[in-house]
Amino acid sequence: MPETEVANGKYADAAKYLTETSLGRRYSVEETLALRKKFVGKSMYYFYEDDPLKIVRGRAQYLYDKDDNRYLDCINNVSHVGHCHPHVIEASHKQMSQLNTNARFLHDNLVTYAERLAKTMPGDLSICFFTCTGTEANDLAVRLARCYTNHNDVIVLEDAYHGNGSSTVELSSYSFNKPGYGGKPEHVHVAKKPECYRGIYRGNPNSNELGIRYAELVQEEIQMAHKKGQKIAAFLAETMPSCAGQFIPPPGYLRNVYKYVREAGGICIADEVQTGFGRMGKYFWSFEHQGNLSLRVIPDIVTLGKPIGNGHPLSVVVTTPAIAAKFEKFTYFNTFAANPVSCAIGHAVLDVIENENLQKNAETVGYYLLQRAKELLDEFKIIGDVRGLGLFLGIELVKDRKSREPAVEEAASVVDFMKEKHVLIAKDGPDRNIIKLKPPLCFTKANVDTFIATFKQALNNLKL
Repeated sequence: MPETEVANGKYADAAKYLTETSLGRRYSVEETLALRKKFVGKSMYYFYEDDPLKIVRGRAQYLYDKDDNRYLDCINNVSHVGHCHPHVIEASHKQMSQLNTNARFLHDNLVTYAERLAKTMPGDLSICFFTCTGTEANDLAVRLARCYTNHNDVIVLEDAYHGNGSSTVELSSYSFNKPGYGGKPEHVHVAKKPECYRGIYRGNPNSNELGIRYAELVQEEIQMAHKKGQKIAAFLAETMPSCAGQFIPPPGYLRNVYKYVREAGGICIADEVQTGFGRMGKYFWSFEHQGNLSLRVIPDIVTLGKPIGNGHPLSVVVTTPAIAAKFEKFTYFNTFAANPVSCAIGHAVLDVIENENLQKNAETVGYYLLQRAKELLDEFKIIGDVRGLGLFLGIELVKDRKSREPAVEEAASVVDFMKEKHVLIAKDGPDRNIIKLKPPLCFTKANVDTFIATFKQALNNLKL
C-alpha cells in the first residue's frame, strides 16, 4: 500500500483494512469453488468432492463452516495443540511485529529453539538443520546420509509416503507406484511393511518373532543390493507408518533393522513428520516405542514437520555432530527456514504441550479411544482390525474378515455420512479402506464418545 496511507493510519484498524480489500470479501461456496476450478491446479484435490466444506475458522478441536456449523475435527494432526491456540497466535503476532528475516542474521529464537529441541532427543542427536516442510526435511536427511556414507541407495517401506518433491516422491512407493509417476527408481529398495494384520507375516502385533521376521526382509534387500554392486546410504521409514496403513510395527523390528543397516555402512532416518511431539502419549517420539531403558532404539537422523508449528510451515532435521560435520563442506541455506517468527511459534507449541500436559492427555484419551473402538469389533463384522497408540488410530474396514477384502466403497460412505453429522474423519491406506484418526492433542473423552456414537450410526447406515 502507499507509504502515505501507512503514515496517516488509514489501515491501522485491521478489521477496516479487511473490509476495504479482497481479503474481506466473503464468497459463496459456489463462487469459491468456481475460482478454485479456474485458477488452482486440478491435482490439488479437496475433501468431500461432491459436497465440499468451506471452513472459515477453527478453535481447539473444532472447525466451523461458513454458516457457523461446528465440526469435530478427528484428522487434523497439523493443528497439534488445537486450532488457533491463543498462546501460539500471541507468540506469532509478537515476533512478527518486531522482526522476521532470514537465518543468516543471529537471533536468539533460533538458537534457543534448537537447544530446546535437542534436549528432547536421545543419544547424540543434537544438531539441527531447519527447513519449511516435511518434504524438505526428508530430502535434506537423505542428502546428509549420502554425504556421510558416500553411498547412494535408500531402503524404504512398502506403501510409504515421505513428501511431494521430486526426490521424496522417488522414495515414496505410496506415490511412485501410481500411474504417471514412473515407478521405482533403481537406487530405491522397497522392503515389505511390518504390518501384522494384512502383511505377509500375520499374527499378534506384539510378537517379537514377527518383529524379527520383518526385519530380516530388510536384510534381504541389503543383500540383493550388494549383489548388484549397490551400497546402502540409508534406511528411511516412518516409525509409525501412516499412509501405509496406520499401524504399529511389532516389537524388535527397528532394533534389528537399524543393526542390519549400520552393518551395511548405512545410517537410519526416522521420519517423525506425522507422529512426533507426544502424539503417541507415552512417548514424545514414536521411535522410542521400539526400545526400552536397557536397549534404546536411536536413529542417526530424525525428521520433524507438520505438528511442529501447529499449521505454520516449519520443519527440522536433527542429527549427530559426526554426520553434521561431514556436511560442512556444503553451504546450506533455506530462505524462510528458522526465521524468528517460525522459531517463536515452535517455542510456543512446545510451551503448550508442556503447560497443558498434552502428551499425557494423548496417552489417557488415546487409550480410551482405542478401547471404545475395539468394543465395536463384536458388533460390526465390517471392522477387521483396530490398532493404534496414543492419538494415532486406524480402523480397518473389510468386506469379509476371513478374506480381509478391503471395504473401499463402505469406507467412503462412512466418511461422507459422518461429515453430514459434523464429525470429520478420513480414509487412508493403499486401498483407502482404513479410517484414520489423528486429532489435535486437546481431544477429550467426550469427543471420543461423540466419535464412537456417530461412527456406529455410520456403520448401521450401511445396512449390512
